[in-house]
Amino acid sequence: MTHPLDQPADPFDVARQAADDIARLTGVAHHDIAVTLGSGWGAAADLIGETVATIPATEVTGFSKPALEGHVGTLRSVRTPAGSHVLVIGARTHYYEGHGTRRVAHSVRTAAATGATVMVLTNGAGGIKDSWQPGQPVLISDHINLTGDTPLEGATFIDMTDLYSARLREIAREVDPTLDEGVYCQFRGPQYETPAEVQMAKTIGGHIVGMSTALEAIAARQAGMEVLGFSLITNLAAGISPTALSHQEVIDAGREAEGRISQLLAHVIGRIA
Repeated sequence: MTHPLDQPADPFDVARQAADDIARLTGVAHHDIAVTLGSGWGAAADLIGETVATIPATEVTGFSKPALEGHVGTLRSVRTPAGSHVLVIGARTHYYEGHGTRRVAHSVRTAAATGATVMVLTNGAGGIKDSWQPGQPVLISDHINLTGDTPLEGATFIDMTDLYSARLREIAREVDPTLDEGVYCQFRGPQYETPAEVQMAKTIGGHIVGMSTALEAIAARQAGMEVLGFSLITNLAAGISPTALSHQEVIDAGREAEGRISQLLAHVIGRIA
């Protein structure tokens, strides 16, 4: 079956169709903020405000069922106490699924098409700083894209200087002054990084390793959105951690930290709103 984002479709036309679907299915014509909930961050949706509508992502043009446990597969419209509307995305397509960068960027482009001007991207990731502990949230200050790919097409030149908004990171630190930050390195996955790859990431300036976020952030910047990034350090990265890595470890760390980090995220979004 042909997917709506297959060539030669215009991915921005597909995003506008998806935004129309969201408006029709939720009854909310415009969203102000969008947040993608990665592993461990799911409970935040219940704390941001009043849920207006929750819809299966598969009912929206261009979206498919998430391949990864920890992603709920829904889109939710939430009204904050201040009256802003937040689009909560629980349906992330990862690059390693092999569907191409258009599918990876579709949720972000759809969020922009709904009117959102702020994109909050969250993930579960490995930490390189040995002072970090599993279950610790950190801000993303910058990224290194190690996928060898981009969601941009053709001669599209987008400035990445202040990709992860300094203004939004300052708001996050006002909520929690203990927040540390670091440079996120997106690898292709789905295998975890080798100790040598982790050392390479550290040498070139990375502090966090994972398999999402960077490509989405690029698409968000192209769409003119202000980006805030959070990583939940679910484990120390290979060669930093004294034990072998497992996906179950990621899930367990996310569940253990979920209440605390979800409150943090909800408070930050409330301040932005």
